[in-house]
Amino acid sequence: MNTLFYEMIFKRKSFHIFRNVGDESIGEDELYDIQNAYSGFIPLIRGIRTAIRIIPEDQTTCRRGGEYCILLYSEKKDGYLQNIGYLGAQLDLYLVSRNIGTLWFGIGKTKEESFEGMDFIIMFSVRKISDGSKFRKDMFRSKRKSIEEIWEGEQILGVSDIVRFAPSACNTQPWLVRNDGELLVYRYRKPGKRGIMPADMVPFYNRIDIGIFICFMDICLEHSGIGFEKTLYSDDGDDRELVLNAKYTFDL
Repeated sequence: MNTLFYEMIFKRKSFHIFRNVGDESIGEDELYDIQNAYSGFIPLIRGIRTAIRIIPEDQTTCRRGGEYCILLYSEKKDGYLQNIGYLGAQLDLYLVSRNIGTLWFGIGKTKEESFEGMDFIIMFSVRKISDGSKFRKDMFRSKRKSIEEIWEGEQILGVSDIVRFAPSACNTQPWLVRNDGELLVYRYRKPGKRGIMPADMVPFYNRIDIGIFICFMDICLEHSGIGFEKTLYSDDGDDRELVLNAKYTFDL
């Protein structure tokens, strides 16, 4: 995984609206670089075809002041939502490294619902940020659950305290990690809680979220020099409180 990604976790923020970010535009060479970079990202699940398309924001229903929207497409196979979250997390951090601000825009619609036999899943709104101070200055001041709320068992410095800053739909942070010598990563849904999302969409977006979280976990473990093997588990979007998505065992 790109070694810059860990540093970008501290810099990234969600631009809920692009305002007073400067007058720079994303150039044609940068658009090419984004497409090229995406093709080199590591998927969570091999064998699922995905692609991105970059179009002007005004060709979508997104109206957040972005210059472009990046549309993410995927085949619909087991784990495709976690996989697109995993790839999208890398795309997000890559864009931040290029001083391009991002917003995961889950409710965005496009006329291009399919592309090369794949279905539209989710989009980013993006814009060049001229002033670097517009990015996150102190990640630890952002609103996130405490370590104790998302992590059971012995904590891992540089992992437990950082991975919790993964972005999620409506900031629901739908994850729980149990460390009993190996890490068990669950998609977690607190009974009766769903934020502002329609109830029928919660499993859809939360499976994307857990893919983002697993990507952040991998980045943090790699940065800390911790060798691991990862086992993935099928998650069909069941409405249970805890659904196991991944298990990490460590190289001794």
